[in-house]
Amino acid sequence: MIAPVPSVLSIKGLSKTYPGGLAALRNINLEIRRGEIFALLGPNGAGKTTLIGALCGLVNASGGSATVAGHDVAREPRATRRLIGLVPQELATEAFETVRAAVAFSRGLFGCAPDAALVERVLRSLSLWDKREAKIMTLSGGMKRRVMIAKALVHEPQLLFLDEPSAGVDVELRRDMWQQIRALRAGGVTIILTTHYIEEAEEMADRIGIINKGELVLVEDKATLIRKLGRKELRLHLAQRLDQVPAALAGWKLGLAADGMTLVFTFNDEAERARIAQLLREVGRAGIEFRDLETQQSSLEEIFVSLVRSAS
Repeated sequence: MIAPVPSVLSIKGLSKTYPGGLAALRNINLEIRRGEIFALLGPNGAGKTTLIGALCGLVNASGGSATVAGHDVAREPRATRRLIGLVPQELATEAFETVRAAVAFSRGLFGCAPDAALVERVLRSLSLWDKREAKIMTLSGGMKRRVMIAKALVHEPQLLFLDEPSAGVDVELRRDMWQQIRALRAGGVTIILTTHYIEEAEEMADRIGIINKGELVLVEDKATLIRKLGRKELRLHLAQRLDQVPAALAGWKLGLAADGMTLVFTFNDEAERARIAQLLREVGRAGIEFRDLETQQSSLEEIFVSLVRSAS
């Protein structure tokens, strides 16, 4: 029997209500497994950044608790901050410092002894070594984002928070950053990221959490989520236009595209998939010719939009 993977982060009943009554977090319960990439999705104002702030000790929770590797976030702030790396949304860097000096200084802020070899390894892993003596003010936005990741990693945290890591980064740099994040996970770092880029979560995450109006709507393994909630379609591209679905096929509940040139069969499980061969035979018997067919499945973005709408 395989032993369960232990949690590096445990959140129980975490809530945050601001003066004035705004409930930014509502009874959040979540376990983050050691060594996973967890993507937290939600619309603007859903509570993503507030949750990260509460876990990093930047926001005082109104209720509930959270522990990092067994250390209570509220009662043991120094111990938990030593275990956490945070890359916030805002590009806040020391403009006149060199890259190497800024990263080395960040290590000292956590009470860690100087380690030039480690600083070099971190900079090399993020393709920053060639820029080590460059002033941060001279770097591009993408390079500044990498510097912030280096600063978050140089004290060797167990848990890394990435709040919108690809914000303001072009597509090529974004994909490069995805590779870097996977490498960090391979090195033993647990990663929690918030993102507006659904493809980022679909590409990288092991599990997906969806938050809306301060409530954790759903937490699921990515593959399971897409399998359970992802609508599948068989699309038959016809050789000739139809005005309506023939009566002989009425029992299949087929959709007809607006241009009359595509029949659409929606299915959700393997039993319905197994009936596709029968459907194709009946389409042939009805005298309908098709020139091509394809199957497609709902993307994570479509699932996300559907869940947020249903929770609103």
